[in-house]
Amino acid sequence: MPTPVFVPPPAHDAPLPPAREAAHGTRLLPGLPYAALPGMRPLEMDVWLPPRSPGPAPAVLFLHGGGWQAGSRHLAGPAFRGAQPSPFEQVAREGIAVASADYRLSGEAVWPAQLHDVKAAVRWLRARAGDLGIDGGRIAAWGESAGGHLAELLGLTAGDAALEGGVGVTAPSSQVCAVVAWYAPSDLPAMATDTGTDPMDPDTREARLLGAPPPAIPAAAAQASPISHVSPAAPPFLLLHGASDRLVPCVQSERLCRALRDSGLNAELRLYPAADHMWSGSPGAAQQALLETIGALTRWLQPGR
Repeated sequence: MPTPVFVPPPAHDAPLPPAREAAHGTRLLPGLPYAALPGMRPLEMDVWLPPRSPGPAPAVLFLHGGGWQAGSRHLAGPAFRGAQPSPFEQVAREGIAVASADYRLSGEAVWPAQLHDVKAAVRWLRARAGDLGIDGGRIAAWGESAGGHLAELLGLTAGDAALEGGVGVTAPSSQVCAVVAWYAPSDLPAMATDTGTDPMDPDTREARLLGAPPPAIPAAAAQASPISHVSPAAPPFLLLHGASDRLVPCVQSERLCRALRDSGLNAELRLYPAADHMWSGSPGAAQQALLETIGALTRWLQPGR
């Protein structure tokens, strides 16, 4: 009789390790696998928990930038490199847990793998809410640049079976209750016009995400654009953008904000006059954007506070 082969459970089903103490009473759970992919590294997130309190805390999923081709969960953008306390600790000490997640980059997989991954991250947080001490009914999305694009899509594609994917834990909902996006591309077919570049260039960030220039695959480009998914069912949005952004022009956020408002939704837009992409060129814009983000998340996730 053959010896049974032991198959370990998926990495995302593993017990949680003890949390480490971090700044101002916050706690850190680093490198938590939230989805196991065949033949690939597990996808991981770091979770900052607020100071201990009697009840479960709301949470926000943070998604890093990098043009879908670089970046990692460890940084909330170059403006915050070396910041102490980190932006994640600043949010956590206000009573909101932060889960900063990696996702597959465009050199590893093309659209819609990235959205499948971040939806899996929301589902995992909801499935493990009791273990983490968070409220699975109060999970928001926050991202910068490419991560802001994915955060917007989390807010706008709830219930879209074609974009849900089968990554990781599949039973819970991937719906989020609010969205904050920093300098995010929201209309991929219009990026070339907005930036004055060649729409058929195969080396643009959006072409690498999609696997081809947007005009060559218009249906996929539209599907990957948050502005295509605006509906009255969307949650509240806060869009923050540098008015001098040359990489992702602020008209991308202006256009999305207008579409959200035209659908009767709660959408706020904050422009920072001298700021380029990643808040470059505007001293103080990054910290002001973080304070605006904390304020909005507090209003939406802790309305009685």
